[in-house]
Amino acid sequence: MHFDEWRARIDDIDRQLLRLLNERAEIAVEIGRAKREAETPVHVPEREHEIVEKLVRLNGGPLPGEAIRAIWREVLSASRTLQRPFRVAHLGPVATFTHLAALRHFGASAEYLPVRGIHEVFAEVERGRADAGVVPIENSTEGVVNHTLDRLIDSELLICGEIQLEVHHYLLSRARELAEVKQVVSHPQALAQCRGWLDENLAHAQTVEVGSTAIAAERALEDPTVAAIASELARRLHGLPTLRERIEDLAQNVTRFLVVGARALGATGRDKTSILLSIKDEVGALYRILEPLAQGRINLTKIESRPTRRRPWEYVFFVDFEGHQADPTIQGVLGALRERCLFLKILGSYPAAV
Repeated sequence: MHFDEWRARIDDIDRQLLRLLNERAEIAVEIGRAKREAETPVHVPEREHEIVEKLVRLNGGPLPGEAIRAIWREVLSASRTLQRPFRVAHLGPVATFTHLAALRHFGASAEYLPVRGIHEVFAEVERGRADAGVVPIENSTEGVVNHTLDRLIDSELLICGEIQLEVHHYLLSRARELAEVKQVVSHPQALAQCRGWLDENLAHAQTVEVGSTAIAAERALEDPTVAAIASELARRLHGLPTLRERIEDLAQNVTRFLVVGARALGATGRDKTSILLSIKDEVGALYRILEPLAQGRINLTKIESRPTRRRPWEYVFFVDFEGHQADPTIQGVLGALRERCLFLKILGSYPAAV
């Protein structure tokens, strides 16, 4: 078959896809109208998860599953926005890794609200100015983000999703060579994740901490002697040249983000549950907390301690495990934990990151 014939076939398929997408969008608008009349939530993450994962299972290729997820993320994002504007608060400014994680999760059609701090992300959702918030919780290199843990202790918001993002750091600057760089600026976590590379390649340059990688990119745009460690998204948005790419010390540099919202989610079949608990300060107390999880054959994926800030040496524990709180086995485990804890708070059950 000649190239022109192949192209004609592709053009025809594209027209069919466009027609079908708009048919789908019209149905989504009607569903949104019915949801508003019934006063039910417009955004149902567990339903969106079910749609995408069913398509991935049905997919026969040659498109890989990750491509299917990316395509339908944008289809769902556009459909959601047709039903009503959907706002997502995130740690700003634009082009931070949290912004990138939010885009990966909610798609390009959502409205993004960059704010100055993690506490403000929670506040925007608590006050109803945002439908959801995205905050970092831990990095595979540098560990937990304590500000997020502290807000989870105090807030009534629930965890309703998680995002795992491979973080690659780019050295952005108007300088032509490394020797021209006098100052390297970035967020403290980014600087820490590139410490070895900086010691080896830019030992002569001063390192300066700023509030975000996006702010660092703005500084590098203003001054040709400054280099920023920032995301590829920051490079594109600011039009900055790349001096070096992927300068992180560890190739497997992954940051986990949480999606916080006001509504508890139903089960998807592939869920995590996060809880917060405090225990008595006595011998064997932590063992007695872990015992019901082991007896229920529940896979514990994370445990993290944090001072309560109320009394010296009093701690709370953040625990993540596989399963949904509605599952009878999980309910039995949570009941046993309540009997052994001073305090237990369910932070949410949500779809596990793919």
